[in-house]
Amino acid sequence: MPGENLTRAEARERAAIVDTTSYDVVLDLTTGPETFRSTTTIRFTATPGASTFVDAITRTVHSVTLNGEALDPAAVSDGVRIQLPALAADNVLVVDADMIYTNTGEGLHRFVDPVDDEVYLYSQFEVPDSRRMFAVFEQPDLKATFAFTVTAPDYWEVVSNSPTPEPTDAVAGESKTWAFEPTPRISSYITALVAGPYVVERSELTSADGRVIPLGVFSRASLAQYMDADYIFEKTREGFAFYEEKYDFPYPFAKYDQLFVPEFNAGAMENAGAVTFTETYVFRSKVTEAVRERRVITILHELAHMWFGDLVTMRWWNDLWLNESFAEYMSTLAAAEATEWKEAWTTFAAMEKSWAYRQDQLPSTHPIVAPINDLEDVQVNFDGITYAKGASVLKQLVAWVGQDEFMAGVAAYVNKHQFANTELTDLLVELERTSGRDLTEWSALWLETAGVNTLRPAIEYDENDVITSFAVLQEAPLDWPTIRPHRLAIGFYDVQGGKLVRTYRVELDVDGTRTEVPELVGRSRPALALLNDDDLAYAKIRLDGYSLDTAIDHLASIESPLARSLVWGSAWDSTRDAETRPRDFVRLVLGNIATETESTTIRTVLGQLVLTASSYVAPDARTATIEEAATALWKLALDAAPGSDAQFQFVKFFAALASTEEQLENVAHLANGTVELEGLEIDTDLTWELLIALVAGDKAGEDEIAATLAADNTASGQQSAAHARAAIPTVEGKAAAFDSLVETDTAPNAIVRATGLGFQRGSDPALVEPLVPRYFAALQSLWESRSYAIASSVINGLYPAALANQALRDATAKWLDSNSEPPALRRIVIENLAGVDRALAAQARDAE
Repeated sequence: MPGENLTRAEARERAAIVDTTSYDVVLDLTTGPETFRSTTTIRFTATPGASTFVDAITRTVHSVTLNGEALDPAAVSDGVRIQLPALAADNVLVVDADMIYTNTGEGLHRFVDPVDDEVYLYSQFEVPDSRRMFAVFEQPDLKATFAFTVTAPDYWEVVSNSPTPEPTDAVAGESKTWAFEPTPRISSYITALVAGPYVVERSELTSADGRVIPLGVFSRASLAQYMDADYIFEKTREGFAFYEEKYDFPYPFAKYDQLFVPEFNAGAMENAGAVTFTETYVFRSKVTEAVRERRVITILHELAHMWFGDLVTMRWWNDLWLNESFAEYMSTLAAAEATEWKEAWTTFAAMEKSWAYRQDQLPSTHPIVAPINDLEDVQVNFDGITYAKGASVLKQLVAWVGQDEFMAGVAAYVNKHQFANTELTDLLVELERTSGRDLTEWSALWLETAGVNTLRPAIEYDENDVITSFAVLQEAPLDWPTIRPHRLAIGFYDVQGGKLVRTYRVELDVDGTRTEVPELVGRSRPALALLNDDDLAYAKIRLDGYSLDTAIDHLASIESPLARSLVWGSAWDSTRDAETRPRDFVRLVLGNIATETESTTIRTVLGQLVLTASSYVAPDARTATIEEAATALWKLALDAAPGSDAQFQFVKFFAALASTEEQLENVAHLANGTVELEGLEIDTDLTWELLIALVAGDKAGEDEIAATLAADNTASGQQSAAHARAAIPTVEGKAAAFDSLVETDTAPNAIVRATGLGFQRGSDPALVEPLVPRYFAALQSLWESRSYAIASSVINGLYPAALANQALRDATAKWLDSNSEPPALRRIVIENLAGVDRALAAQARDAE
């Protein structure tokens, strides 16, 4: 709607006029299934005589009172903003309105559990959605205290940022009222409300300053049996101790609740003292070790935000990257140093960095410090640059200035700016002081330019295989020709006792297009020379020919999981860049993945295998390559250790690729129990995965989907059924999936995502060809009529990427040529086009 997209200029102008003091928000959650009553009292100072506006996305505004004077709601409110004329020096604003529950994961989300018909609510406010629950000056630099008073059914749990008080009767036997104490001074986007018949498990810990901090873990009643709260409390305690030491600041809030909520759009959200998580982290069935580790990283990520983000908050969203990148870096550091997940940096290299490199090579890439002109800019910048590249660059900065110096600077920053708003320069000042390094040039080169550099070794040997010259060559992409300084290590690896182990390491600064490494001259040729050993730098790496041969022959025997991850990453980057033939990458994976020990590496590499076989291999070889890969994965599953994570992953990816009669027969035998793999349980979620594979292979249909849903009529089951129905391999089936998202707007966010996943499934991409014109014809109306979360999910989920052909490329380019606005929508389409371009280049390389 007009007015929803707050600009940075408007925010600056408002912050120059207004300074907020407090919010008192009274909510009645007993008024029906569509709306709730919200009465907000805001106390703020202002420039006398000035005018501004407050944000409030409403169904109906009943009254607006400013400094005791009633304003006409029809005259001052458009359903998005309320205009405030003739402000005084000290102001009291009261807005009484009906607000709207959502099913999009934005604002106050309402979910009905199909198991027991109970209602569950949770808030999600980042970036601009606290205005969907109460009237608010919706920008991070107008901090205030927030006191919530909530009326809800008397048997509900009601949770906010402050500790939950004892309720009082509102209507005896029906509803109660909870009056929460005011929060400390925080930004509106980290306030929270979670309400419903959640099941809670409680514990506590002692903070560094001696306070007892209550802990809570919450989940829906129908999932509570699967909630492993003791483990979550254990990781939370480890994180608390680690962060309180590193930040040199005790936990800044009164309690710490972690709430696992339904139909959540992200992994989690750092609401102060009331963190919300996706329910996929409540494991009702077996999950990979990669997912278990990811949950720990996410727990630690949100906990890191309590200091860096919540206590000290960015002034405007251009520093969103710093908020998220820092939490990503710190959570990985905490996992590696304070928990049992000691190989967290290997996981970071396999998953986060591959995400960053992919995002940084899109036409839509942007500097880490991106220009954020409005809220739509923020929404599309929750990306691999903001999270993964930023965290990678912070890791590079730590190597540059020193770990102890870095943490000392961070601690000084947190202590100096507690409960205030900051900009990047405030942190750099402290890091310069503690490290003694001038970070002006570093900041300009790393934070204000985009693109990823590529590093290659240039090695010369004499007739005795002794190194006579060793240099690191650096190149930059044409669109972003920035040559940067890197702090990195070079490792030499040789075969010892059947393992490829590191025998020598040198750490140095690399700068310019060529950096000589005299320390390596005179040493014997290693079996493998590995640039960026220990993964300190942010750069794509290439191997020299001799090392590449070693890596291909001995990848499985490289002793270090992190070194293996770097080699895997180098091979993948080379394939994506059409330097390595895609079928060679397929063979590399199938020949070496069996002995990989790290779950996230397996998961990442097998995902890359699926993309390569289905989109990067030349079209005339694609069917045979998919069949070869699936057959090999089935054999790997049969040969894997019973009950192992590898066995589990090989089965899942085999099902994802299965296409021949024999392969689909094996899937069916697994599903019905006529074939059993020792140690592998066909539990609820794996049953769905196998059924989806059979549906996509035209070996099952609506009857089997309905029967499986009847046995699992849960929220997760309904999502899997939507996934399965969208995978039906007929033109009519794909059209039905398309229509369910485009022609109607009733599906909740989780069903939208699941339908998009199913739409992409199927061994015959031609099934979606008839929908290409309809897809592009619908884009503008989808963008204008849906919320950002739904619009982006539909547009990405229904893009027919599996076609990966010139016709799709031409149709996408034609739409872009004809639609110059809006920028955020164009960016989504541009990124999808880039995926097609990369696939076409890889196909051409494969065909050579």
